[in-house]
Amino acid sequence: MGAIRFPNLGFEIDLPTGFYIGSFEIKFYGIILALGLIAGALLAYHGAKKTGQKVDDYIDFTFFAVIGAIICARIYYVAFEWDYYSHNLKEIFNIRGGGIAIYGAVIGGVIVLIIFSKVKKLSFFKMADTIIPGLLIGQIIGRWGNFVNREAFGGYTDNIFAMQIPLKDVSVGTISDNMLVDVFGTTYVQVHPTFLYESVLNLLLLILILVFRDKKKFQGETLCRYGVGYGIIRFFVEGLRTDQLQFHNGIAVSQIVSIAIAVVGLFFIVFMHIRLRKTEGIFDPTPEKAVAAKAAATEEPVEEKQEENVGEDTTEE
Repeated sequence: MGAIRFPNLGFEIDLPTGFYIGSFEIKFYGIILALGLIAGALLAYHGAKKTGQKVDDYIDFTFFAVIGAIICARIYYVAFEWDYYSHNLKEIFNIRGGGIAIYGAVIGGVIVLIIFSKVKKLSFFKMADTIIPGLLIGQIIGRWGNFVNREAFGGYTDNIFAMQIPLKDVSVGTISDNMLVDVFGTTYVQVHPTFLYESVLNLLLLILILVFRDKKKFQGETLCRYGVGYGIIRFFVEGLRTDQLQFHNGIAVSQIVSIAIAVVGLFFIVFMHIRLRKTEGIFDPTPEKAVAAKAAATEEPVEEKQEENVGEDTTEE
């Protein structure tokens, strides 16, 4: 593998895709994904402990979620590349050859969480809110696996972050002639580093979610905020990428999914806030706030009545 250059920033990185132990190759992509998983799980466990939940429940969930996420990520990718896989059925199981989709992994995780929370008799939305920061950490770290693999980049650009990758190191199907540049006799593709854009934007989203996590009005609001934020981020990033999974009419699958997730998340945030406002805070799916609101609603008339009685007694005397 050749060096990855950032000409407008003035540096390059000579980074291999992996290393060998005997005859077995260990890919850095897999190591980075594993680090993202560990970091995300630890953050979720911390969130569970902080909110008085059983950490063991989240450890159990992690085991099943990883399996479900990998299976669904592969199914999602294969489904939209069926023209190829229908003629190469054995390749469906060759995950080491590449081909998993983040949205498929998220869908798999949600399905597992629905089943897990139902079986364990736990709140789906409370668990989802606790898991979201960890999910984002995993995505932030995991995207750097694309950088190591020289994949998931965008079209041509000459902006400050422009990235150059040797043509021999990328998949021919993801490039076009306008992306090619010659550097000292070597042909490179000069592209948007979309992995960097998504990683940084996800970091900003994580910061916002952590800052406003304690200000949520209902269970599931953190999940909805993630849906809106990540949906917008992914829609932008997918518009730049050259390796999009597409419908037969050429529309990018992930952009449609991104819009749908953002719209649904925004709808539920607006709907729940309007509902809470109409009920003057008495209805609140966040248990602690619901108890406080009901107690306040019960005590207020009593205090007013006592004040009225005191006034009457004073007048009679």
